[in-house]
Amino acid sequence: MGDTGIDVEAIMQNAMEAAAVFAQLDQAHTDRIVRAVYRAALDNRVRLARLAHEETGLGNWRDKVIKNVVATQLVYEDIKNLKTVGVIGEDEERGITEIASPLGPIFAIIPMTNPTSTVFFKILIALKTRNPLIIRPHRRSARCSNEAARLCYEAALGEDAPEHCIQWVEHMSRDETQRMMAHPGLALVLATGGGALVKAAYSSGTPAFGVGAGNVPVFIERSADIPFAAEQILLSKTFDNGTVCASEQALVVEQAVSDQLCRELTRRGALFLDPEQTRQLGEVVFDRDQGVMKGEIVGQPAPVLARLAGFEVPEDTRLLVAPLDGVGPGYPLSAEILAPVLAYYTAPDLEAALNLCIDLNYYGGTGHTASIFSNNATAINLFATHMNAGRLVVNMPSSQGGVGGICNRLHPSLTLGCGSGGKNITTDNITARHLLNIQRITHRRLNERFAAMDQAAYFDESVDATALGKRYNKNF
Repeated sequence: MGDTGIDVEAIMQNAMEAAAVFAQLDQAHTDRIVRAVYRAALDNRVRLARLAHEETGLGNWRDKVIKNVVATQLVYEDIKNLKTVGVIGEDEERGITEIASPLGPIFAIIPMTNPTSTVFFKILIALKTRNPLIIRPHRRSARCSNEAARLCYEAALGEDAPEHCIQWVEHMSRDETQRMMAHPGLALVLATGGGALVKAAYSSGTPAFGVGAGNVPVFIERSADIPFAAEQILLSKTFDNGTVCASEQALVVEQAVSDQLCRELTRRGALFLDPEQTRQLGEVVFDRDQGVMKGEIVGQPAPVLARLAGFEVPEDTRLLVAPLDGVGPGYPLSAEILAPVLAYYTAPDLEAALNLCIDLNYYGGTGHTASIFSNNATAINLFATHMNAGRLVVNMPSSQGGVGGICNRLHPSLTLGCGSGGKNITTDNITARHLLNIQRITHRRLNERFAAMDQAAYFDESVDATALGKRYNKNF
C-alpha cells in the first residue's frame, strides 16, 4: 500500500501480519499468486519501461523493456518449479529431510538505474518464498517503482494473497531507512544501490544481501574472434546506455590484435578519443573528491557526454573509447563509469595483460564480474584464477552475461552478490533460494567408523593423526 508519510511501526506491523498469513499458504496457492504477478508485470513491460525512462532520463526505454522481460519472464521460468513450501528435499541414505519456511518481512531497496525491473524481480522471488516485501524506491524514480509495486500488489490480491504482502512508500529519509533496516521485526534487507547504502544495510544488525561496484575488466586475448568480440562489447556496453553494473568498464587488448579490434569497434560506432578529449571527459564524468563517477552522467548517450566535456562527436556515436596508460586515481576513466564510456589498454603479452586486469579488478571492482574473449582454454583458466570476481563471463556480452538467463545458465537476477571482495555475504546471483529458511530433520544414521574406533586412542597423546586415520578406516 502507498503512503504519503512514513510510519515505520505501522508498516512493519502490516508486514508481520502478512507474514503470519503467508506462512499458512500451501505451494499451489503460492504459485498461483506468483503466476498472476508475473503475468501482470510482463503485460506492463513496455508501459513501465517508458515511465522509467520518462522519470529518470537514464538509458533508453527499449532496453528497459528487455530488463523488465528478464526480471519477469526469465525469472519466473527460473523459479516457477522451485519447491518453497514444506518438504523440499529428502535424502534417505543420509537420513536428512529438508523443510522450507519463509524468512519474514523483507525490506527491498530499489536503484534508480533499474527502477521497475528490480521491483518486479524482488517481488517475484519474495512472493515465491512467502515473504512480505516493503519497497523503498530511489527518490528520483519513485513514481515508476511504486507503479510497478502497485500493479503487482493488485494482481497478488486477485489470487487471495495476504493483505499488505507488498507495501511501498513515496519517499523515505535516511533516518527512516535506517530505522526500518534495524527494526527487530524485519527478517532481511535486499540492498541494491550505492556503496554507502549497502554498507548501512550490512551495519543495521539485520541480515542483508547487498551488491558491490563493478569495475569490469575485459581481456581480449590474441586467439579471440575479434569481429565477434567487438560486436558483443558494443551490444553490452551500450545496453541502456551502460547502466548495468556488470557492463564492461575497460578493455585490455593483446598488442597482436589491437589494431584489428580498434577497426572493428570504430566500424560499429565507437569513437576513440585523443589525449585532450580523454582528459576533458574524465573531468566531467568522475568526482575526484568523492572518488566515484558523477551521478548526472549515468546512463547518458555518448554525444551528450562529449558535449558536457566540451567537444563534439557525430550524433550516431555509440561509444566513447579512451586509450589510457595507467590505472588509479590519476586516470579517472579507469574507474566504474555507468555510461557508454570504455577505457582502452594495449598489452604486449599475456602476462602484462593479466597484470592490467588485476589492477583494474582491484580498483573498485573486486568480487563482481570479469570478462574474457578467447579461444584458448589455458588463457581462460589463467585469467579466471587471477580475477577476484563472482562471475567470469567468456565470449559473451558482460551486461547480459552477468545478470544471467540470456546467454548462459546463471540464475537471472537483478541483485549480483560480490562476495568478500565486495563486502557481500555471497558471490551468487541472488534468487528465490536465498530467501528461505531451511530446516533439516536428521534421522539416526550411526557413524560406524567412529563407533568402531578405540575411543581411548583419542586420549593418548602418543597416537598421532596418521595412526588415528588408519584406525578410523581400518575396517572399511
